[in-house]
Amino acid sequence: MNFTRILTLAAIAILTVGAWQAFGWPGIALAVGGIVMWVLLHFTRMVTILKKAADRPIGHVASAVMLHAKLKKGATLMHVIAMTRSLGQRQTPKDTQPEVFTWTDTSESVVTCTFVGGKLTEWTLVRPERPEEPNP
Repeated sequence: MNFTRILTLAAIAILTVGAWQAFGWPGIALAVGGIVMWVLLHFTRMVTILKKAADRPIGHVASAVMLHAKLKKGATLMHVIAMTRSLGQRQTPKDTQPEVFTWTDTSESVVTCTFVGGKLTEWTLVRPERPEEPNP
């Protein structure tokens, strides 16, 4: 369990205890309602991202170079899927760490992303070699 999850659970517990001390049972109901709303917002965002990605070919991106420029260490897989609007082509067996996904554009440039624990750790861009044209 990482630090962010522990911090989130601690914030929920503190909010619930504070609501109980301030308002009693109506405070608990208000706190639970807020927590449920927060979970539903995240779920709705995830479903929307996956719905948009479902309409595109797996592992395809408009521009691999632009994707490579936008990537940042620590981004989640869901964030990368939202940027590409496409599910990545899985390169590693399911449920193994690290997870490696690739996205390719029409010029055959490939971005390979490595995720450890759902977070982006490294990425590379491979551009195809173009045959040199002789100078006239």
